[in-house]
Amino acid sequence: MNQVKMAPMTRMHGSIRQPPDSREGLVDTLVTASFVVMAVISRIGAAHELSLSMVRLLGILRDRRPRMAELAEYLGLEKQTMSGLVARAEKRGLVARVPNEDDGRAVDVVLTDDGARLLHELRARGRAALAPLVANLEASEQQLARDLLQRLFRGSRG
Repeated sequence: MNQVKMAPMTRMHGSIRQPPDSREGLVDTLVTASFVVMAVISRIGAAHELSLSMVRLLGILRDRRPRMAELAEYLGLEKQTMSGLVARAEKRGLVARVPNEDDGRAVDVVLTDDGARLLHELRARGRAALAPLVANLEASEQQLARDLLQRLFRGSRG
């Protein structure tokens, strides 16, 4: 697998190229990192004929049992689009709609055994594909990066 190199982004001021301030630089680096990660996930999903939205759906269901409205919110999709995505996943045997345990009128979406197996494979391939990006970091640096990213995204959805 080709290792992806992330160059620091800079912005133009007149004709002089200046490095961004530290916050802007961090945001630029996060955006670049997200593009790299999304490209890897999209490529792995495509090998299984899964869209990025379908891969995200499976990932969300890994440790949750959300209702359709919650899924739509996580994915930033309209209700009708969400219904179509879940229907396609159901047709492939990856997810199922089941009665909510607390509210018999509500329906949750859950991974099937086939969906869980596929997600396990996707995650293993994703870890292998992204491992070269962090391979040059010491274990303590990897832990620090993980801790900082978890702090950044604490409380966010998706």
